[in-house]
Amino acid sequence: MRTMKLAAAGLVLTVASMAAQAEIVIGVSISATGPGSSLGIPVRNALQLLPRSIAGERVRLVSYDDASDPTNGARMLRKFATEDRVDVVIGSSTVPVAGAQAVAASESQVLFLALCPIAINPAKQPYVFAIPQPVQLMVEAVAQHMQDARIRKVGYIGFTDAWGDLNLKGLAQAGGDRGISIVATERYARNDISVTAQVLKVMAANPDAIFVGGSGTPGALPQIALLERGYKGPVYHTHGVVNQDFIRVGGKAVEGVIAPTGAVVVADQLPDGHPLKKAGVEFLGAYEGKYGAGSRNAFAAYAFDAYSVVSAAVPAALKKASPGTPEFRKALRDAIESVREVAGTHAVYTMSPTDHNGVDRRGRVLVHVDKGEWRLMK
Repeated sequence: MRTMKLAAAGLVLTVASMAAQAEIVIGVSISATGPGSSLGIPVRNALQLLPRSIAGERVRLVSYDDASDPTNGARMLRKFATEDRVDVVIGSSTVPVAGAQAVAASESQVLFLALCPIAINPAKQPYVFAIPQPVQLMVEAVAQHMQDARIRKVGYIGFTDAWGDLNLKGLAQAGGDRGISIVATERYARNDISVTAQVLKVMAANPDAIFVGGSGTPGALPQIALLERGYKGPVYHTHGVVNQDFIRVGGKAVEGVIAPTGAVVVADQLPDGHPLKKAGVEFLGAYEGKYGAGSRNAFAAYAFDAYSVVSAAVPAALKKASPGTPEFRKALRDAIESVREVAGTHAVYTMSPTDHNGVDRRGRVLVHVDKGEWRLMK
């Protein structure tokens, strides 16, 4: 009897110890290598700035390099689910990889916050959310600027993958609504080393402006080719190129480029009273304080915002279940879908059962490259 009591006491102590050691485990998929590395490395850097506790619970980050490869990314998502048993995954910075991970997350019922603007159907993908601004929201800002500049014909050159598709579709819709027609469409792969043929075909259509549907440093390739071929008109890019590496690779060729982005990139240039200035300036101070002046970029801030959304949802989830359980993951999903007015660095996030982006027009600005720096357009 005494042995049984001791065993029972030991079991109680073991369970209590396990409860005391409960932790929130967050998986992070990083494109640290491959064509998406200029977007992924800042995400890896941002992890060093994140708190290691949320609502009094210890947080453990588990990160892997997806190598900018969709197959690797999907495999990694399943590893997070089955081996690491994470509570949530913050995932890749490139659309092809994050798109594949979203499919795997839905199959595994693992909560997934993408760090790029993938298309989401909340009814069919209840566990999938995206932190960056939706493509349509951003392209509408570009199309409005084109309309204001009396641009009526635009040429398009973009990636051959889902990111290129999303931006082409967005341009066709936003441009069509404003009387702007696409007079030439050309595509290129992220790892191509020349786009001369595509650029010449777009220029031959005599557009008033050109829109480049690329991201990261590969997005600079058409810009360089356009300058080499003597193109003098305005060139617009996506919010996927707004980092210093794009300017470093493009050099003088990217001077004057116009792109939409989140407010954080130019937080210190925002007017006082802007709802995102305070959080943005604080983040830039912390990030550039650690990684150097001029190291600011949109994708590090997306990782920070993803963590902020999770942090806002955790207290509600903890009332229903303990971390590390299927019940907690479900409760956390429900809580994220219910967050309201969470002020991040890029946007003020309000999710709902029909909106898993949660971003409105407060989360976008237009910038241009001026003397080698991204500047807010007035």
